[in-house]
Amino acid sequence: MTVSNTQQQLDRIMTLWLAHHKDNLPTVRYDTAWPSPCYVNQSATQDSETRWQPVRQTEPTDMFERLSAALEVDIHPTIVDLYTRYWSDPLALKAPDGSLSLLQVWNTDDLERLRANLIGHAMAKAQQKRTLSLFFALTEPDDGMLTVNNDDGTVWLEYPGKKPVRQIAESLPEFLGTLTPAT
Repeated sequence: MTVSNTQQQLDRIMTLWLAHHKDNLPTVRYDTAWPSPCYVNQSATQDSETRWQPVRQTEPTDMFERLSAALEVDIHPTIVDLYTRYWSDPLALKAPDGSLSLLQVWNTDDLERLRANLIGHAMAKAQQKRTLSLFFALTEPDDGMLTVNNDDGTVWLEYPGKKPVRQIAESLPEFLGTLTPAT
């Protein structure tokens, strides 16, 4: 199976992130109702603090085919590759322009939550008569969002309910190539 440029850049980010956190993985509250392969200790007790780390997804999903059908448009492949490569909590990263949180999915239920949020975002874009874009990161501290233009794959900075502010990169893989773990 061919690895896309987006997947290669995600693999690079995850390698850097894991090396950065090797001696101090972040913790979350263990929730038996919110399972994930990201939990390092799969037998932790309910509500205990447990370490987590990103884990490669191994099972295919039809979520993006269903999203495409719901929106009646093909979803840009870089977005599909971004959200179907790893299970993870959002990752704190640095870009040339500042800090961001790279959105990821924790489990299959979270993937469905993402689908609902992307549909809501798409409906808002249609209502505003704007080009479909799909979010993948949140900028900090200004609460902007980074999106992929679904038509051409360019990366943009946007704020909810407003026109895109500026183009950030020619492609998602190009943008991902600029990211490093936050310190």
